[in-house]
Amino acid sequence: MRFIRVIALLVLIIIGGYYLYEKNHLPSQKAIDDFSSTLETKGNMQKTKQIPEERSTIPLEGDIFKWIDKSTDELTETLGEPVRRDRSGYGYEWWVYKDQHKQYIQFGIDDNEIRTIYAVGKDLSLEPIEIGQDYESIKQEFSITNEVSYHKGLASYTFRLKDEELQARPLVKLTDDIFMQLYFDTFTEKLSSIRILSADLLLQHRPYEMEYRGDLPEKPNLTDKQWEKVETGMEQQVFDITNVIRNQYDEPSLKWDKTVSTVAYLHSKDMAVNNYFSHYGLDGDGLKERLATKEVFYQAAGENIAAQYPDVPSAMHGWLNSEGHRQALLKEDYTHLGVGVYRFYYTQNFLKKQ
Repeated sequence: MRFIRVIALLVLIIIGGYYLYEKNHLPSQKAIDDFSSTLETKGNMQKTKQIPEERSTIPLEGDIFKWIDKSTDELTETLGEPVRRDRSGYGYEWWVYKDQHKQYIQFGIDDNEIRTIYAVGKDLSLEPIEIGQDYESIKQEFSITNEVSYHKGLASYTFRLKDEELQARPLVKLTDDIFMQLYFDTFTEKLSSIRILSADLLLQHRPYEMEYRGDLPEKPNLTDKQWEKVETGMEQQVFDITNVIRNQYDEPSLKWDKTVSTVAYLHSKDMAVNNYFSHYGLDGDGLKERLATKEVFYQAAGENIAAQYPDVPSAMHGWLNSEGHRQALLKEDYTHLGVGVYRFYYTQNFLKKQ
């Protein structure tokens, strides 16, 4: 009997050694956000209001949460083919559905199944909640706490949210392995967008500080050509989501500017390659000089930058909740937008043109 007890104790020690307790302090999105700023170059400020585009809706009814794990066949049967398919930096593919600048949904597809959803826009069916709903009423629908845990076999993970994260982007556990991020506009305290994702993808994104025992899923090691496709998709997502957000706040939509997008991309790449984060390059040049290099003519210009956000929805939410970035994002006078993404560095260049 004593021999059996010794063997059992050795087994427990081996298991305990394999699942060694770790504490992973990852940078919060808010901390990165505080490091950002907005630059504006002023010119003549003549106001021009564009006419809002005609309304219609994406034909998606019922509880959007139930679409997780459904097949692509079911998705296309309901919504048809996506307007675009964007490769992500995490191995899955984004299927994009949008209704002009009013509604926008991304379905993350892996192995022909829906593993994550991001939704933003007016009049979306997100039962039992809705975009624009206030924070306090949503707290009555879901349990919003500073700690959210997930267990998989002998492994355990606890996400720890700071108070500001609890207000801006709380995490809700829907089922044993499905989670939801609620993105709130902290200026209005109303829901601006939502993201639903599987536990494995949440662990890949790692958007919160986390204590865990076990392993973390590895991120794909992409080639330069694969990254180019990811970056092109993210640039389109920034453009689309920017216009949807502007529509939510009754601001005119922006036009895509290819030349300015090149300017934005080169700045994102320069920051990533040379490991800095600033509106000014290492040569001292700012937005004004970068635009002049490409002979871009404008009346006013502004720039938003972000770094190390796991993807576009999280970066867009960070900009919306940062006062200076928000002003550029929602500025009525702007008419054009150039977007450049390199790896996880993001640049928006806004212009006012005649």
